[in-house]
Amino acid sequence: MADFLTALNNIIWSPALVFLCLGAGLYFTVVTRGLQVRCIPDMLSQISKGKKSEHGVSSFESLMISLAGRVGIGNIAGVATAIAFGGPGAVFWMWAMAFLGSATSFIECTLGQIYKEQDRDTGEYRGGPAFYIEKSLKHTKAAPFMLVYAIVFAIAMILATSYFLPGIQSNGVAAAVENAWGVSVGWTGVVLAVMLAIIIIGGIKRIANFASLVVPFMAVAYIIIALIILFMNFSQIPEVFGLIFKSAFNLEAGFSGMLGLAIMWGVKRGIYSNEAGQGTGPQAAAAAEVSHPAKQGFVQAFAVYVDTLFVCSATAFIIISTDMYKVFENESEDGPVRYAGAIPDGVAVGPGYVQEGMNSTFSGFGPSFVAVAIAFFAFTTILAYYYLAETNLAYFNRWIKSQTARRALIWLLRVLIIVSVLYGAVTTPGAAWALGDIGVGTTAWLNVVAILFLQVPALKALKDYTAQKKQGLDPQFDPEKIGIKNADFWVERAKARKAAEANKAQLTDVDES
Repeated sequence: MADFLTALNNIIWSPALVFLCLGAGLYFTVVTRGLQVRCIPDMLSQISKGKKSEHGVSSFESLMISLAGRVGIGNIAGVATAIAFGGPGAVFWMWAMAFLGSATSFIECTLGQIYKEQDRDTGEYRGGPAFYIEKSLKHTKAAPFMLVYAIVFAIAMILATSYFLPGIQSNGVAAAVENAWGVSVGWTGVVLAVMLAIIIIGGIKRIANFASLVVPFMAVAYIIIALIILFMNFSQIPEVFGLIFKSAFNLEAGFSGMLGLAIMWGVKRGIYSNEAGQGTGPQAAAAAEVSHPAKQGFVQAFAVYVDTLFVCSATAFIIISTDMYKVFENESEDGPVRYAGAIPDGVAVGPGYVQEGMNSTFSGFGPSFVAVAIAFFAFTTILAYYYLAETNLAYFNRWIKSQTARRALIWLLRVLIIVSVLYGAVTTPGAAWALGDIGVGTTAWLNVVAILFLQVPALKALKDYTAQKKQGLDPQFDPEKIGIKNADFWVERAKARKAAEANKAQLTDVDES
């Protein structure tokens, strides 16, 4: 099984996927005229101004759901893995993937908003790649093919987020807790499973509330600790940045010949961490209550920055500035050690690198703090995974007439993700990461190819938003006005808004007369 997973992983994560993700990010950066830089004011404005409604969460809550999925074990163990197998230069390529991926995230998340709909059982907004793949070309001869493509994506996402990916998170928590306090991995798995069950039964609103409380607090605390460590090693800051940039372009003697590995591991772990192009962000984006799809596209574009440029960078600085890492050849801990660093022998690649880095600065503090950070980051990520899986199950539930059958499938999904958490906690890290990489890679392939073909509605929405902003208006979305078809939710909303405006105008005329 291990050999099979490795072989499948190598096929999915071939250089073709790396170049596809980088190329798509570069292309979307060009066609959106660098929106990840020029639209930062719009990103920050929408995060603070967005309001929730009966059916949708606020832009901030949607961002927290998204960050709950993005900020997880990948920000700690994933960064350590990238450095161990790709060298310090992998960090630069994670940054590059974040910058380019921000534009990709805007496109996919704007599409998620354009083609969202309301869940017929809960009234909540649902959307994502399966929805926009099916709907965007529904009026064309390609409709049957796109329907099949959407179904394949939805199945892949359900499998990835309900079984493949949760195991990585619970495995990282179990390893960190055992390293810090000696608690059995089995007991950690049970505690995680019970807490997960309590929250997911409450649906999207409870998940959003929990994420809004936990994610900002832990992310800020983690970044602050990293900055303290960095400034306590102030003299090494130029050296850390120099090592990252030199290694990224094969200019550092100690890591010569690792350019390909630096790019591969940087992009791979960058995509796993910030999820740009993976197809997970659009589901959270679709849940938000906004007046124009581009607004939530901006918010989710900013989420990529928070994840990689802030949290992942904090991890990298902790590891590199304290010299608590090793670099292995052959992309395996069994391979020869190219760089030994100052980390004690026997510390496995993963959270242990960060724990030892913190411990070298604050003796006795590192293992416990990292264990707590990983526990919260990973747990909120598992919650986000459940929401993604439920959203894609809801895609199929639209065709199931029996409400009892729909509810039974939801409960089956809940059982599956709880089993995944329990199994992931006690399995080996290698197997957990292999399954996770397969899940991430598969959905990334399907989604990036899709948005390259379906980008036009998102670009039209961006142009429409910009035009309305220049007129001093608060952008309101009317898909028919700008030639976007099959955005039924927004068509009905635009009609209702026009009717309300007409009624208000009539009342005003009556009052004046």
